Amino acid sequence: MNNMINLLNIQKQIDKKKEYIEYNGKKIKMPFKGYFNDQRMVKTTNPWSGESVFLPRFAQDVYHKIKNAELHQDYKVMRKGLDWFQKHFIDEYFVLLD
Repeated sequence: MNNMINLLNIQKQIDKKKEYIEYNGKKIKMPFKGYFNDQRMVKTTNPWSGESVFLPRFAQDVYHKIKNAELHQDYKVMRKGLDWFQKHFIDEYFVLLD
């Protein structure tokens, strides 16, 4: 039983760490749980305009979550992701999501 309690406590600590990411000297609260602090820069392209930007991988993951929510008409998730992008990556938001 103690092992199970220890595993649950470890999982809670892991989940909590994934709620925030340190980026450019700032602590950023992620809009959704389950992100790894992957800061490799990746090229992301707006499929409609063809314009591209470079984002840290964790931000690209949020972008994909927004686009997936749009596809499934999950407007609550979509709005949460859009608000996050507007706050933390405004220039990229205007290229990718505006």
